[in-house]
Amino acid sequence: MDIYKNYTYRVTWSDEAQEHVALCAEFPSLSWLSVESTVALVGIMELVKEVVAEMEQSGEEIPEPLSTQE
Repeated sequence: MDIYKNYTYRVTWSDEAQEHVALCAEFPSLSWLSVESTVALVGIMELVKEVVAEMEQSGEEIPEPLSTQE
């Protein structure tokens, strides 16, 4: 299952970095920077996908998407 696709993503501009910053609400410690907002979004989604795969492989609990929480 591609659970990472159901997570909550956000892209915002960083004056400090002078780049777009992509974030994932379910993984607040992760971010991705790019001068292009779409590249930042793709970057964070791929990073989250990798982290989820590593978590699954090591038997860690995968965060539930905010959209499915009650």
